[in-house]
This record gives sequence, structure tokens and C-alpha cells, in this order.
Amino acid sequence: MRFVHAKTFSCLILLGLGTATSAQTPFDLPPSFAIEADGASYSDIADLVVISPLIVDTSIRKVQKLSAEQSAGVPASLERVLVEADVMALIRGEGGITPRVRFLLDVPKNAKGKTPKLQKQRMYLFGRQVIGRPGEVQLARPNALALFSTTNDALIRAITREAVQVNAPKRIASVNSAFHSAGTVLGEGETQIFLKTDNDQPLSLTILSRPGQQKIWAVSTAEVIDASATAPQRFTLLWYRLACGLPRSLPSDRVEGASNADTARAQADYKFVIESLGPCGRKR
Repeated sequence: MRFVHAKTFSCLILLGLGTATSAQTPFDLPPSFAIEADGASYSDIADLVVISPLIVDTSIRKVQKLSAEQSAGVPASLERVLVEADVMALIRGEGGITPRVRFLLDVPKNAKGKTPKLQKQRMYLFGRQVIGRPGEVQLARPNALALFSTTNDALIRAITREAVQVNAPKRIASVNSAFHSAGTVLGEGETQIFLKTDNDQPLSLTILSRPGQQKIWAVSTAEVIDASATAPQRFTLLWYRLACGLPRSLPSDRVEGASNADTARAQADYKFVIESLGPCGRKR
């Protein structure tokens, strides 16, 4: 059996159950089915990239409706199909993959009970390979699909390049601790906030206030807080982890050894960070 290898990333393809979200598309996909080709949210794509060891650009070749027995448990609003797709490009993974892949998909029906025509449509699949079954992929989520566009292609590849790095920012689990130190003059102070990530990767926020100057903040990913650290650039993986992963407010019980005034300053500084990051931007 012939295998395909990526030039930039060594990639496998995984196919499985899935649906995805989209805005209006040329072939009338419902909004819950696939990430749209135009105006896609950075965070919606990042949500899929960071959980998918396999990312594949495909062209749908064949869609086969499954029997009632094979579709047991599927809601009446969906139709379960077996999809065959040709591999256009492998974006993330290890090893290789057959030039054609298969996956199960639960496709939403419209008001007339019809499903959208998927043949010849180009889509990205996000998932993992089914072990021991070459060419079969399980989607990372039921809707782990994105419609093809040059914009989506560039965005998926850019996020993937960050996500595969050894020191790539991980999911924020919680706020570990925080403290505020008042300065020697009125209005001066520094707040430090330490975050817990899934793999205990160092991650902390520093907010500086000085009289007559605009408040500034920075994020550090080192054990020792980096004096040259800055706030993350918008639409990067670090920005995504913070904008989508931080709680909306700083719990007072996380502020260590502080007076009520210091706790209030720490919470105000944290709010400043949240507002500076802006909304997460998820649409799904």
C-alpha cells in the first residue's frame, strides 16, 4: 500500500465521527457542521489544532449512507455516513498515511430531511489515526472539520507550527497564586500572578503601575521572571491560551498575604490584563 509523506511535517491522517461548524457556504452546510471558509475564528481553529495529533487537507471522494443497524443511537436530525477522501496535504502527524482515508460522519439534515452534498468538497480533518487500521481516522471532536480556503490554510499551518514546538504554551488549568507590592510613592505598584498549566509549564503575569505612566503588563514562560518579557501578540498561541483560558476575574483567596487594599489592586490589575487581551473570539 502506498503512503504519503509531508514535506514540512511528517504526518499521519486520522478519520472518525464528526461534524463541524460553518457560516453560509456554497453547498449549504449548516452552521454546526464545519468551520467556515471565510471569517473563521482563530480560537476555533486553535481549539482543534492543539488536541489533534493529525491534521489533514482532503478532498471528499465518496459518501455512503449507513444502514439503520449501523446508525443505532444517531438522532433523527442526523444521518451517519462513511466518507472516503483523497489526501491533498498532510499538515501534522508522524509517519505517513494512505493517499485515501475513511471516516464516519454524522451529517445534519435540513428541514426537508436532506443532507448537504459533500462530494468534491475540500475540507481539513482534525483527529488521530485508528491504531492498526491504516487509512482510518477518528475526528478529535464530532465537528472537527474546517472548510478549505487559502486563509484557513495559512492559519492552520501557522498555529500548527507553534503547537508542535517543545515549549508550546499549554492549557491554563487555574490561577495558582498572586501578590501585589505597593511602591514607595502613591500609585506605584507591581502585581505578579502565577498560573498553573496542564504540564506545570512556568507561566506568570506581571503588571506594573507608575504615577503618570500607562499601566503595562507582560507574560513570562520561564522559571525566573524575564525582565524583557512583554504582552503576547494577538492571534498567537500564547495569546490564545491566555484569552481563552484565564478565568474572567481573580479570586481573592489567590492573593497571598495582602491587605484588602492590596487584594483590590491585584484584582484591578488582573482585570486590566483581561481587557488588554480582548475576547477569546470563539464562535462555536
